[in-house]
Amino acid sequence: MNILQTPLSTPKLTLPNRIVMPPIATAKSSEEGLVTDAILRYYEQKSADGCLGLIIIEHCFVRPDGKASACQMSAADDRVLEGWRALAETIHRNGVKVALQINHAGSAAESDGLPIIGPSAVRHPKKKNLPWVLSRDEIAEVIEAFRLAAGRVKAAGFDGVEIHSAHGYLLNQFYSPLTNQRTDEYGGSLEKRLRIHLEIVREIQATVCEDFPLLLRLGGCDYEDGGNTISDCVRAALAFEKAGIDILDISGSFSGFNHPFSTKPGYFSDMTLAVKQKAALPVILTGGITTPREAEALLAQGVADLIGVGRALLRDDGWASKACKTLWSGEKRDLTA
Repeated sequence: MNILQTPLSTPKLTLPNRIVMPPIATAKSSEEGLVTDAILRYYEQKSADGCLGLIIIEHCFVRPDGKASACQMSAADDRVLEGWRALAETIHRNGVKVALQINHAGSAAESDGLPIIGPSAVRHPKKKNLPWVLSRDEIAEVIEAFRLAAGRVKAAGFDGVEIHSAHGYLLNQFYSPLTNQRTDEYGGSLEKRLRIHLEIVREIQATVCEDFPLLLRLGGCDYEDGGNTISDCVRAALAFEKAGIDILDISGSFSGFNHPFSTKPGYFSDMTLAVKQKAALPVILTGGITTPREAEALLAQGVADLIGVGRALLRDDGWASKACKTLWSGEKRDLTA
């Protein structure tokens, strides 16, 4: 049996294989952020062959001031529930597990006339606005928004919820010393910069109960002087493991989906390997993986437990099915996508 087809089991979630479709924004929602027929068709097509282990639905904003872009899906109120239920049912009919990612864009948000917020008065590297510095009470309101959003995810019938702390969004801004210059209990040391994450995890766990899988996407390393290092990523992973995170999804920080110094398949494996050497929680690796043999090789090397294939699946709905057939048949050629 090849490694790619070996199921992954955690205490809360069993996945039939180790191919994951990571969250990729479709910009197909309504203006209010509700699920549309276009979104249902998109995920129906991506899950139709039943060969994906897990789909993680694109990031959904937990509050209107956390919206990252036009036609982004919302998690901000109960109006989303009807469409979410239809979306979860569509994917489940195809035999695929599905989690949904919740997010606040922070200083990376599109303002739409709303205040731009952040941990400190530091401009986002890709934005011009100087953010409003969150007070302790305002941080508590953000935590509450994540808690409520996660409760909606469970109520809609999804198989898990993923907290987004990558790609330079709000929680990543708290995690990174490049944008977090606070001197209170939410800034300074790594432990303090992780405080908001751990408080969100605790509040979500109290809301969805212990049996509901909780994932976290972490932009683990800034790859910049004065930013987070791979060592910080490992320490963060250990803190999340202790807090009860079930799966850690590693990605970039302000570099987004890309690694600033590498384009090799699985280019974030510098972080996932370091985490795997110290932590026991399952880890998702993404980044430039386009063929099944690349995925298989990375799993065989022990650098991750799950492989996220994004752009190849974006281009080819049947990628996962072709990957399975390629590996099962023992073909010598690689599948190009």
